[in-house]
Amino acid sequence: MQETQREPVPRVDTGELAVAHEFLEFQRHCVLKKAGGLTEEQLREVLVPSGTSILGLVAHLAGVERFWFTHVVGGGEEPAEDALDMAVPRDRPATEVVEDYRAAIAESNEVIGAAAGPEALTVVPVDGVPKSLRWVLAHMTAETARHAGHADILREQIDGATGR
Repeated sequence: MQETQREPVPRVDTGELAVAHEFLEFQRHCVLKKAGGLTEEQLREVLVPSGTSILGLVAHLAGVERFWFTHVVGGGEEPAEDALDMAVPRDRPATEVVEDYRAAIAESNEVIGAAAGPEALTVVPVDGVPKSLRWVLAHMTAETARHAGHADILREQIDGATGR
């Protein structure tokens, strides 16, 4: 099958923070691209036994962004426990979920931009030890890429669109 959504990976190579941030941005974009152009019903469609939907992935990633960047890195309020869920109530419109993810990304980017650099330590310790922004960026890139891969598979099942 020909790939219909393929884009090249980032080519930026101007510094550690710029590279790490750009690869995270690329993965975020991939998730949003997988959600783009689908109907409300398609975004909510569950095609795997785990109950995962593209909309659920987007909602989960918004919560994860806020947890790691706003809370752990920035010291802001911890998101509610259900903010990390993949279940999206039927009365919450898909457009609201997608816009909330975009807002969470913008909030995270503000935290990243305000940090002193990749070696800046988290305000909230991870397993009892402060971690670097470098670590959080690597963790979030892996988390987002993992879910972008899930979204790839779901999108291909929904309408045949493939590619990163």
